[in-house]
Amino acid sequence: MADRYLITGGAGFIGANFVHYLLDKYSSCTIVNLDKLTYAGNLENLRSIESDPRYTFVKGDICDAANVESVMAEGIDYVFNFAAETHVDRSIIDPAAFIRTDVLGTHVLLESIRKYPVKKFIQISTDEVYGSIEKGFFIENDPPAPSSPYSASKAGAELLVQSYIKTFGIPAVITRASNNYGPYQYPEKLIPLFVTNALDDKSLPLYGDGLNVRDWLYVKDHCAALDIIAQKGTLSEVYNIGGGNEKTNIEITRLILEILNKPDSLIKPVKDRPGHDRRYAIDSAKTMNLGWKPERDFEQGLSETVQWYADNREWWERLKDKQVQFREYYRNWYQNQLGMAE
Repeated sequence: MADRYLITGGAGFIGANFVHYLLDKYSSCTIVNLDKLTYAGNLENLRSIESDPRYTFVKGDICDAANVESVMAEGIDYVFNFAAETHVDRSIIDPAAFIRTDVLGTHVLLESIRKYPVKKFIQISTDEVYGSIEKGFFIENDPPAPSSPYSASKAGAELLVQSYIKTFGIPAVITRASNNYGPYQYPEKLIPLFVTNALDDKSLPLYGDGLNVRDWLYVKDHCAALDIIAQKGTLSEVYNIGGGNEKTNIEITRLILEILNKPDSLIKPVKDRPGHDRRYAIDSAKTMNLGWKPERDFEQGLSETVQWYADNREWWERLKDKQVQFREYYRNWYQNQLGMAE
C-alpha cells in the first residue's frame, strides 16, 4: 500500500522542495500539504504539481487542533513538520510568533498523533539549537545552547518531541540541518537576498566583519537525507544533516558577486545583529551511516542557485518589496534599541 505523507509548511522553501522530491521519487505516494501561507509560504513553489492527483493542498494552521485532526483522521503514515517561523531577525522583533508556531504548533501535532498514530513523525530542526562552536563539530548528544528566540523555539519544540517519545511512545525522530540553499528560498536569507540584490545592482548588507561561518547544504541533498532517515532512522534518535561546506559570510558574498560578474563595491557592512553566533559546525556521520551523503558540489550548487534566481525574476520580484520593507523596519527598530540601551 502506498505511503501517505503529511507535510506541514509544504509551501515554504524546504517543504516545497521535499514535496517535489517525494513526487519525483515515489510514483504511488500521496501527499497532503498543510500550510498556513504566511509571508514565506508560496503556492507558486508548487505550481507545476498542483494538479497531480497524488497531491492535496490544505490551507491551515498547525496551531489549530481541529484543522490538524481533520487531516490526520484520513490516515497518515509519515508526518514531516517543516512548519515554522525561521528568520532570526524576525524572532528578535517578535519572539511570541516563533514560540506559538514552533512550540505550540509542534504540541498540537504531537497530540494529534496520539489520537491518530503514524509510522514516524519527523521533527525538522536546525543546527542553530547547538549555538556557536569555535573549533570542532557538534554531535547529536551535545546539549542545546540556543542564542536567539528562533533557535530557542526550535530547541523547545525538540524537548516537547523528546518528552512525547518517552511519555507517550510517539514514534519520532529529530533532524538538525545546517544552512540550506537552493531554489524557492524566500529572499530574506543571505544567499537569495544577496543574489537578488546583486542582480539589481543594489548593496549587499553584510553583518559585522562577515567572518561568521556556516555550513551550507543544498536543499535537495537535505531532502534525500530526510527520506532515508524516515525509512531507516532509529526511532527516538537525533540526526545531524550537514553539507560539509564551511564558508564565511564574506566568502559567500564574494562568490555570488564573482558568478554574476558584479563588483565588490556592492558589499555594504552593517551593524551586527544581537546574539549573532560565530560558527556553526555539525558532524553528520550518524546520518551518513544510514547510506546518505551530500551529492551536490558547493560551487556547482551555488552557481545553479544563482542561475535559478536570474531565470525566475518574476517569482522573487513579487516577494522582494515586502522584504525591503521588513529590512528597513528592522534597521530602524535595531537603531532604536541601541539608543534605548545607551
